Amino acid sequence: MNKIAAIYIRVSTDAQREEGYSIDAQKEMLTAYCVSKGIKNYDYYIDGGFSGSNIERPELKRLIDDIKNDKVSCVIVYKLDRLSRSQKDTLYLIEDVFNPKGVDFVSLNESMDTSTPLGRLMLGILSAFAQLERENIRERTSMGMKERVKNGYWMGGGRVPFGYDYDSEKGILVPNKDAETVRKVYDLYLNGYSTNAIARMLGLSYERLARQILTRKTNAGFIIYKGEEFLGRHQPIVSPETYERAMQMMSERSDRRKTDAGYLLTGLVKCGACGAKMRYQKWGKAGYKLVCYSHDKSKAHLVRDPDCTNQGIWAQELETVVLDDLFSFSIKRKHKTSKNEKSVIDVLKENEKKLNDKLKRLYNLYAEAEDEALKETISEVKRGLDSVKKQINREEKQQLISKRSNELKKQLSTLRESWKYMTNHEQKNIVNDCIEKIVVNNNEVKIYYKI
Repeated sequence: MNKIAAIYIRVSTDAQREEGYSIDAQKEMLTAYCVSKGIKNYDYYIDGGFSGSNIERPELKRLIDDIKNDKVSCVIVYKLDRLSRSQKDTLYLIEDVFNPKGVDFVSLNESMDTSTPLGRLMLGILSAFAQLERENIRERTSMGMKERVKNGYWMGGGRVPFGYDYDSEKGILVPNKDAETVRKVYDLYLNGYSTNAIARMLGLSYERLARQILTRKTNAGFIIYKGEEFLGRHQPIVSPETYERAMQMMSERSDRRKTDAGYLLTGLVKCGACGAKMRYQKWGKAGYKLVCYSHDKSKAHLVRDPDCTNQGIWAQELETVVLDDLFSFSIKRKHKTSKNEKSVIDVLKENEKKLNDKLKRLYNLYAEAEDEALKETISEVKRGLDSVKKQINREEKQQLISKRSNELKKQLSTLRESWKYMTNHEQKNIVNDCIEKIVVNNNEVKIYYKI
């Protein structure tokens, strides 16, 4: 069989075509080389639009197959990085593919010929430089990307979050027709529905999408890049406050998720006699009872008093008592909207702005005349500013709690009517959202609400 000289050509981008690496330009130079060397039997292997960062290229794979089938005598490229930009891949092709089959490698630009010892030495050196350049490009790209994100611009096309489109001209995300679905996901979740129920109600393709939507902070106007958070220029679909409330609720639900999550009151019932937790226990054919862990010798770490006098309570009886009280509680607690009066947090933020302005003026005065009295005043204002910031932080946390409380009151207003339509999981979420704990001492029951 007459072996061929394989002319390998690669172009990955339009920019490379403009820089003289076009397919036609490479073809012309490599063909001329073959003619000058008297090589008449050659064939072209052309990968257009493929990166040199890996060897997953159709024509390169065909070339490798032809080499393994003893069809190729030598491989000719215009420049080393046309074969690969990876040192590891280049050495793999030379050492593990070309050499075992006695295939020489020629790079026109570097005047390299691996049929000579000097050519093989040069190959190792140039491959190392090609790899270094590739890593430098990656580092520069990464630095440029971070700077872009720091300025609030999206990272580019591809993997655009659900509810947004990418405006390539402005470099930002733009809410699309699915943005309303995103808002509904948050609204339903904050009203006690599970991600599974939300996916069914809104026709989402899978339950995980509902969870992804909830946890994606991009929806609140931020961009997350390599673990860091930056304020984006795009329009938020939900407020940062709504996002934080959803995350708080998700954390609460996660904390209380137990292996026996099917039981309505799991994790809420405590013994009024010794303070230990109480658990559901099968009680023969009669059903289930809630019994104190102090009576369970197999879990010594949960025992508070081995002589606890609490004999427990039937689960169905306790659940009926709790639900009747919860439904009655929901009638008494009507949801009220807050008046448009100035909040404590607004007053604190006004004070923060005044102190910041005062601090700037003091710094300007100190720059003109370094007065020791001014330094003391500056220190005093800074202490006051730190105190105000701490108060704002406390008020913001309290505001989240208050809003959550209002949401629960709103949910409770229609609880009795909607209860029978809820899944077991949704019913359990409502009970856990509203009730802090249930204290049982034999048949004496006390219910403590979060609201």
